Order: sequence, then structure tokens, then C-alpha cells
Amino acid sequence: MMKTSVLKILKKVSQVKSATLSALFLAGITLLSLAPQQAYAQGTKYPVVLVHGLFGFDDIWGVDYFYRIPQTLRQQGAQVFVASVSPANSSEVRGEQLRTFVQAVLAQTGAKKVNLIGHSHGGPTIRYVASVSPEMVASVTSIGGVNWGSRVADLARGIIPANSNTEYLAQQGINLLAGIISGISGNNGLPTDSIAAMTSLTTRGSIAFNQAYPEGIPSQYCGQGQQRANNGVYYFSWSGTSPLTHVVDPSDYPLSLTSLVFGEPNDGLVSGCSSHLGKVIKDNYKMNHLDEVNQTLGLVSWFETNPETLYRQHLNRLQQLGL
Repeated sequence: MMKTSVLKILKKVSQVKSATLSALFLAGITLLSLAPQQAYAQGTKYPVVLVHGLFGFDDIWGVDYFYRIPQTLRQQGAQVFVASVSPANSSEVRGEQLRTFVQAVLAQTGAKKVNLIGHSHGGPTIRYVASVSPEMVASVTSIGGVNWGSRVADLARGIIPANSNTEYLAQQGINLLAGIISGISGNNGLPTDSIAAMTSLTTRGSIAFNQAYPEGIPSQYCGQGQQRANNGVYYFSWSGTSPLTHVVDPSDYPLSLTSLVFGEPNDGLVSGCSSHLGKVIKDNYKMNHLDEVNQTLGLVSWFETNPETLYRQHLNRLQQLGL
């Protein structure tokens, strides 16, 4: 009898525990469903134009330079265009190509302005358009932009003597590479000049460019610039400072080597301070130069905000500003 009673009591205790755990589980699910979620804007007032950097492309065999970024932004309701500019040329030449592209976007969409987003050499490229034709540009966002030059470009330009046979051979070889990139991406006919591109990306070339097109540039190195410049355009920037972020990504290793030429935090090609333009959102994400555009093929750090999320958040930022 006593044994039977004990068994009944244990059974009831087990039932109570089970009911309690079920109630707690359901309560947890309810709380999670009620927790505030990240709300993203549904599009922007003006179209978004993405601009690649040195040796970049719009897409090759269906793979975007800004890997999965155009699709991500379109899912948020934005009109997104990927610019066709030379993979290697001066900031001014690429800028004029982009200006023509923006005019075509405005004619196609009926919009009055565009939001420009540029990576690497795309930073100076979009700045040129905003400086020369501010009436066409609502905002400029520089991601890992070479706004104060790159030590890698300084080193490369310093190693190759100007007007030498070595320079000529290097120029022909790099121009051939740029031409192949243009051809594969369907942009044949765009002029290439690798020496002009490299010169634009040096510290000296960047400083000269900043003097001619100063909007958004901080008054001192590593400072904050104006969020809204005197030309009425909004300026933003962000970048990373972690060259090695994913052991499976083969591009991390050469970027880790090039990072050694810097005496400051950098993404493998551009220092965090050199990337500063306008309102600096953040200059030390755990990203390298390619992670900033979700490359290679989405192999980015597991311990940092996903690049696609950063672009969605920025779309939200632009929308809230009425852009």
C-alpha cells in the first residue's frame, strides 16, 4: 500500500513538473515573439547606385562585386543600380564615367537625385560626382574608401620608377588584367590606365584630390567630417580593421600580408583613419577590405555584424533622413 502511494505521489510530481516546464516554454516563446525586432525601411526616396573599386566589376558570371548586396537592398524596396566604370583609371576619369551613368539612371527612373555608395576607389569616384554635380546627388557613402591614400599604393608607386621600362611593362600587364575584367563583365570599351589609378590612390594623389574636391573630408587626418556639406549632400563612411577574419577565405592571407606595411589599424589595403569621410559610422569593424562588400562569396567573420545587415541599416538611415 505504502509503495503504491509513493508511486502515485511521484507520478503527480512528475506531471506537475511537466506542466510547469511546458508553461515556461510557452511563456518563453511568447516573450520572444513580443520582443522588439529590427525594423528596416522599405526603400529610399532616391535610387541607390553602387560603385566598385580598383579592379572591380558590376558582376561576373552572375557574381556581384557587392556580393548579394543589390538583392538585399531591393528586398527592402530600394531601386538599386550597379555602375559601370573602368576597373582601373584615375578618380576623375572614373568620376566622369559615373556622372554619365547617374544621368542615365535619373532619366530612366524620373528621380531627381541618387544615393551613391562606393567601395575602395569607389569612394573618391562618388565624391567627384557629388562635388561636380551636387544637384544630382542626395548622399555619398564611402565604404573602406581611399580618402587619404593607401600605404600599399604608396609602396607600389615608389617601387616602380616613373617613366621607366619597368613602369611601361607593369602598366601594360595591369591594363591587360583590367581589360579582361571589363570584357568578362560585359563592359568592353571602358578605358584603362593602371598608372593613373595607382597615382590617384597614393597619399600624395589623394591629398591633391581632396584639395580639389573637399566636401565631406575631415579638417585633419582621422577626424570627423561634416555629415551634410556646404553643397547640400550628406556624407557617410565606415570601414574595417581586421585583415584576417575567416580561415577558409583565401583572400584573407594576401590582405594579412599587405596589412603589414601600415603602422596603424587597417583592412589590408586602407587604414581605418584614411577611410574617414563625413559622418564616420564606424572605422573598426572586424572586416577586411573584401569583407566590406561581403566577399569572398560571403565568407566573413562570424563574430561581427554581417555586411548585408550594415547595408540594410544604412538604407534605413537614409530613409529616415528623407533620402
